[in-house]
Amino acid sequence: MMISKQLLLTYLYLLIYICLSSGVILYNKWVLSPKYFKFPFPITLTMIHMGFSGVVAFFLVRVFKVVAPVKMTFQIYATCVIPISAFFASSLWFGNTAYLHISVAFIQMLKALMPVATFVMAVICGTDKLRCDVFLNMVLVSVGVAISSYGEIFFNVVGTAYQVTGIFAEALRLVLTQVLLQKKGLTLNPVTSLYYIAPCSFLFLFVPWYVLEKPGIQISQIQFNFWIFFSNAVCALALNFSIFLVIGRTGAVTIRVAGVLKDWILIALSTIIFPESTITGLNIIGYAIALCGVVMYNYLKVKDVRASNQLPTESSIPERATKDWKLDKKPSDLYNESGNTMNDVGVPSFMVDEEAPLLQSSRFSSLKST
Repeated sequence: MMISKQLLLTYLYLLIYICLSSGVILYNKWVLSPKYFKFPFPITLTMIHMGFSGVVAFFLVRVFKVVAPVKMTFQIYATCVIPISAFFASSLWFGNTAYLHISVAFIQMLKALMPVATFVMAVICGTDKLRCDVFLNMVLVSVGVAISSYGEIFFNVVGTAYQVTGIFAEALRLVLTQVLLQKKGLTLNPVTSLYYIAPCSFLFLFVPWYVLEKPGIQISQIQFNFWIFFSNAVCALALNFSIFLVIGRTGAVTIRVAGVLKDWILIALSTIIFPESTITGLNIIGYAIALCGVVMYNYLKVKDVRASNQLPTESSIPERATKDWKLDKKPSDLYNESGNTMNDVGVPSFMVDEEAPLLQSSRFSSLKST
């Protein structure tokens, strides 16, 4: 039985997404690590990503006119885009800083807390209801992450605190995206989200950069390698567009399964590329327990969406490739469309994919710099 061309193309997009998602995270770790490229300035790296993404988006919108800008008033920008950009910038800053203190493998395990953080924020802000079945899944995820953390040989309180803070900042951003933008009926595609969010996030990052990293860069002997940073920014931008392609050709279940597969591949690759990233049996057991909770949570969410007729049928999947990604879901439904949520790349993502933060969450979705 021959496999259709469309199916092969879908698998190709999924493969590209998994490769880019894993590659960007490993690339960022290599750049930031004091043992390898020796550029321990996560805010600077995030600002490079934001600046590059903003420039590319500007040319696509204003010069080449590939997409048209939305009707953005000053009031919407001030009350919606600015606060969302602030939390987005914070999630990238804290998430990338964690690379300086803890391993990629352990960071991926901590990211299993993303649905917990998103659910908690959604309940607090009144955009979701506290349900017993979902709450029990969140407890299971939290217990799994706690076991995994207990089994971490090189546990670092500072790095863990940065990562968890970044996760909750991303969760709050998702909730604000729904509360502020969705209610105003504003629809952003990957390009327009970068166009509006990236420059604002760049400005928010400038203040902590000036205070925390600028003095260190001036006194250090670091040589700026243009091609390293340029290729890193290009990979991060490509990841965000690959996420959009995957969304357009697959359903929510496929995307989430691909995200889980990517996480396991990334954990395995990180131990090979970075030998200091040691994984213990307790790490694996804890992460497996957490993933069971995440899978059960995903199942409940997909079931809810189907029940409310919000999940497109398979026959409608090809049509979605030509439509804008609309912000018509709850933050708790969006947290892991790609399997990973934020702060790894430094560019906005329509999905919450830790690696592609601006295109990553809704999302906006990830745009993780990194």
